[in-house]
Amino acid sequence: MPWQYHVYRALGVRVVVRGAVPPRPGRASGRTGALYACSHRTLMDPVFLSVALRRPVSVVTYSLSRLSEILSPIRTVRLTRDRATDAAAIKRLLAGGDVAVCPEGTTCREPFLLRFSALFAELTDDIVPVATECRMSMFHGTTARGWKAMDPFFLFMNPSPQYTVTFLDKLPAEHTCGGGGKSSHEVANHVQRLIASSLSYQCTGFTRKDKYRALAGNDGVVAAPKKKGT
Repeated sequence: MPWQYHVYRALGVRVVVRGAVPPRPGRASGRTGALYACSHRTLMDPVFLSVALRRPVSVVTYSLSRLSEILSPIRTVRLTRDRATDAAAIKRLLAGGDVAVCPEGTTCREPFLLRFSALFAELTDDIVPVATECRMSMFHGTTARGWKAMDPFFLFMNPSPQYTVTFLDKLPAEHTCGGGGKSSHEVANHVQRLIASSLSYQCTGFTRKDKYRALAGNDGVVAAPKKKGT
């Protein structure tokens, strides 16, 4: 990852890093990695987060195409939308290092944030909000109706795209579930407000389903193929 920044720069992709970059986690016994809660602009958010950190982080995601998994330079883990299963998977990843999550559950082009899922707030108190912003001049790096595996290609087809990664302060103990006794929904809403304020975006209660119903007429879930003979 340290040389990826210079590669993107040579290709005309400007990466802007703001805020204090968190240090690499220590290897103290029993310490888990940090959880980076990011706004979700394109599928490339976790990759540019890793570029900004100068080290790879694991990312959990929904409905990622097989092509995107193959091409991804960082570890990707699919979530199942089963709360208990997903929580266990994220905890395993945190035990091995830093993890990036996009609590909105889907990308959003407009200057507002979708409702944040509260699951991430229940799993750790070591939460770092990250505001991501992507500027594109010709092609959108997101789609609701098309093949999402093409999103990164459309992003890089722009003449000079710019990705801005802003690291906000780590949540103090009093604003977490474990240290402050807050509910997971209170923590998720607080993180949403922090990121929205940094980007001058509007917080909303819209969900992933609301987005796909408005833009594509479905719930945004790809049905599993039926087995033969069923």
